[in-house]
Amino acid sequence: MDYSLLVKKRKKSNDNFANYTKFMKRGLLKTFEIPSSILLNYLLHLEHHYRDNPYHNQVHAADVTQSVNVLISSPALQNVFSELEVLASIFAGAIHDVDHPGFTNHYLINTNSELAIMYNDESVLEQHHLAVAFKLLQDSNCNFIVSLNKKQRQLFRKLTIEMVLATDMSKHMSILADLKTMVEAKKVAGSSVLTLDKTDRIQVMQTMIHLADLSNPTKPIDLYSIWVKNIMEEYWRQGDRERDLGIDISPMCDRNNITIAKSQVGFIDFIVHPLFETWADLVNPHAQYILDQLEFNREWYQTRIPEEQEKHDVIMIEENDANVESTTIFQSSQQQSSPNEISNLKQFDSTKETKE
Repeated sequence: MDYSLLVKKRKKSNDNFANYTKFMKRGLLKTFEIPSSILLNYLLHLEHHYRDNPYHNQVHAADVTQSVNVLISSPALQNVFSELEVLASIFAGAIHDVDHPGFTNHYLINTNSELAIMYNDESVLEQHHLAVAFKLLQDSNCNFIVSLNKKQRQLFRKLTIEMVLATDMSKHMSILADLKTMVEAKKVAGSSVLTLDKTDRIQVMQTMIHLADLSNPTKPIDLYSIWVKNIMEEYWRQGDRERDLGIDISPMCDRNNITIAKSQVGFIDFIVHPLFETWADLVNPHAQYILDQLEFNREWYQTRIPEEQEKHDVIMIEENDANVESTTIFQSSQQQSSPNEISNLKQFDSTKETKE
């Protein structure tokens, strides 16, 4: 199963079809009596609610959905999840960033935005994505889960909420800690077969969508580098806005002071690799190919750090020289009197002498 989606020259209709195909191939339409026309209508409306951001857009959502679909298909997880849990997982991937404004939670909170006020500074974006997605389901022409009974709908909603909230990066360390605990429990049990209760399954589902959301560094390098370009452009736009507002520029958001290769190596070392390495321990050995690609990509960026740093240093020196030159010119202009000032001074002295 293909773990990656192409990000060049994609049409939104391709992403709708890709998501629809996931529901269909897994037999979810038949299992839950999902009307295909209503599902397609929902996906179409969902597409319209994704904005044309450089990174947080419909293509990213489709890529995350595809990654969730692959992760949940791991042989180690075969027969672990119920059909409803699979349905919620695919759905959560598709909606997890809908109506993303292209700014981070930190920015929205720091600028006292309407969304931050509405959600009390708590997982602002994630709560908004959920609200938009479930609001769409209230339209009878989009309610593809119409055949689910009340208990199923409640569980579907609960699972989706749990998963999308797990994409808040502030939850990363707790998700990683829970995953490590699960791996240790598996080792103690001495079994290669995963035995998960309801709580464990929800934790694994949360981990999967978090993994999928952070999976760019595990994709082929040509795709990964495109994702990096896109996310950096989105960050820089935020930084430009912060600069215009006169507030502190968020980390990674200053287009005038960033080393991309170094930041990606750090991102892999401290965030992505520990998470995927622990995941690989859980589903061993079925995630080794992901780790291999991740390590290749890290090395690819690592080799580019010296050249990038050299270019960065040159730019900083040039900017510093320009600032020094501007300061010197300004100081010189302050010290030298203009012809008009000299003329006025002479007239003042002449008047003074006449009076005396």
